[in-house]
Amino acid sequence: MLLDRRDLLKGVGALAAGAARADFSGARAAFPWSETEVFLNNAGWHPIGVHSIRAMEKYLEYKSKGPGDDREDFGGAQQHAVKTLFARIINAKPSEIAFVQSTLVGENLVRQGLGIPQSGGNLVTDELHYEGSLYMYQSLKKQGLDVRIVKPRNWRIDIRDMEKVVDRNTRLVAISLVSYLNGYRHDAKAVTDLAHAHGAYVYADIIQAAGAVPIDVRALGLDFCACSGYKWLMGDRGLGYLFVREELQGEVVKRTQYGDRQFREFHNHFLPYDTPGPDPVSWQPASGAGSYYEVGNISNIAAAAQSASLAYILNLGVENILAHAGRLTARIRQELPRKGYPCITPENNPTPIVSFVVKDPEGTRHKLRRAGVTVKIEWHHMRVSPSVYNSDADVDKLLNAV
Repeated sequence: MLLDRRDLLKGVGALAAGAARADFSGARAAFPWSETEVFLNNAGWHPIGVHSIRAMEKYLEYKSKGPGDDREDFGGAQQHAVKTLFARIINAKPSEIAFVQSTLVGENLVRQGLGIPQSGGNLVTDELHYEGSLYMYQSLKKQGLDVRIVKPRNWRIDIRDMEKVVDRNTRLVAISLVSYLNGYRHDAKAVTDLAHAHGAYVYADIIQAAGAVPIDVRALGLDFCACSGYKWLMGDRGLGYLFVREELQGEVVKRTQYGDRQFREFHNHFLPYDTPGPDPVSWQPASGAGSYYEVGNISNIAAAAQSASLAYILNLGVENILAHAGRLTARIRQELPRKGYPCITPENNPTPIVSFVVKDPEGTRHKLRRAGVTVKIEWHHMRVSPSVYNSDADVDKLLNAV
């Protein structure tokens, strides 16, 4: 069913106890996709669970039949409850969360709000950051932005290489907390300590971490981060989240776009019987990150899905989710190289993503398709990413197929 704000917040209070009792035995039933194939591309997108489908159906019943019989729109109170759940996942305040349409929209809002590239200075990133982000920064380089891209060593980013390029003119360091390419998990605290010591800010793309890897934005010292909901947050496309540290909202990261989610108590002063005013319209500013960075409507059906999926994730516990997936990726990382697939994910890298070099992409793709196994194979790169519903039997099918 569609959870209302009271139900969601009640669920938040029971999360710690739920995590201690995490049970993955029912996960396959919660994700029926697992019955049709061995799906090991959760870093690409995550199947939607039956709990989220029920929430979406409840919203669609309202849209088709109208209010009544426990049917209602997914409005402000319910949306705020979703922000509260997401804030719990990254240890932020709900007032530090804005809805965005995608991860890259969030990164663009931060970049534009900081006045990059118009305000000068340099930007530091690395080759393991998301391809869309590298496209953006390389495009801005053509407009004169000083972009410094750190190369990986042994498939990880060495902080000593970042130290060589971060200086007092660095405005922003932009990283992926977990790389989409090989699952490498950045030492984000070392990055934020380095950047802050030079007066710079740090943005992290957390789409390959949120819901699958524990995140504490306070402990990591992150200034901004963003993600979409359709990967490890187990939702659908079209809805994501932007975190901006409270003290940086509006002052450091300026509002660059305007919309009707940024105000409240809007009044006209020109229509018949309106209260006269010095201007045609007036309003009161809203509060929180949304009042600076939210522009248009959000996807209510995607938000409804998130109301159930975020509660599901928090009930299991992100630490438990990582432990479950990490056990499977550790086995895959050990055994696939023996079959001729060199691993490009660093050892002792606590994420649910592991990647390999593939000599014959089309041949490997054919073998896996024939066995009913789905991973991501692109160029000469294979990425495997198990989730809560995957099992050792799924790993066996992958290994036998190749």
